[in-house]
Amino acid sequence: MPSEAGRITFAPVTAAHFPLLLDWLNRAHVREWWGEAETELGHIRDMVEGRDTTRPFVIEFDGRPIGYIQYWFLADNRDETTMKEAPWLAELLADTVGIDLTIGEEDLLSKGIGAAAVKLMVRHLLEAGHTNIIIDPDPENRRAVRAYEKAGFRPVDHLEGRTEGALIMQYDRQNETNT
Repeated sequence: MPSEAGRITFAPVTAAHFPLLLDWLNRAHVREWWGEAETELGHIRDMVEGRDTTRPFVIEFDGRPIGYIQYWFLADNRDETTMKEAPWLAELLADTVGIDLTIGEEDLLSKGIGAAAVKLMVRHLLEAGHTNIIIDPDPENRRAVRAYEKAGFRPVDHLEGRTEGALIMQYDRQNETNT
């Protein structure tokens, strides 16, 4: 799904990206919000090799790889273990799609790239017929929360305070800003 919105494109992750992804996952600004680097890379490897339905992409800015974005299907994440860890998943529609991302290059943080990448991914998901789209940042990650608000996400009121370590935000086209 190579795509463009201005200078941002997405390239499907391949095994050739694994060293770069591992480098990003080991950086302090990414480690703060993501799990242990080798474990996270193992999850991405499962995606690339078809053992997980999540779709992983490298975010490119002017052709330079600068981050990672993925989308996942809630219906495929309702197994017993996941539901024990995140019971709030049962309160969302089965056709919900979730987005996760990180900017790997620290010099590009707080420049609007994350919000632009999320907007672009949302556009592709809407074009593919997905209408229930969520993102679940750590509520302490104010930079991410602000970016997602700019991209049109708002907190799901009935889940606030009930999703330890995650602020469940849903896309609302009426909420999107142009900044």
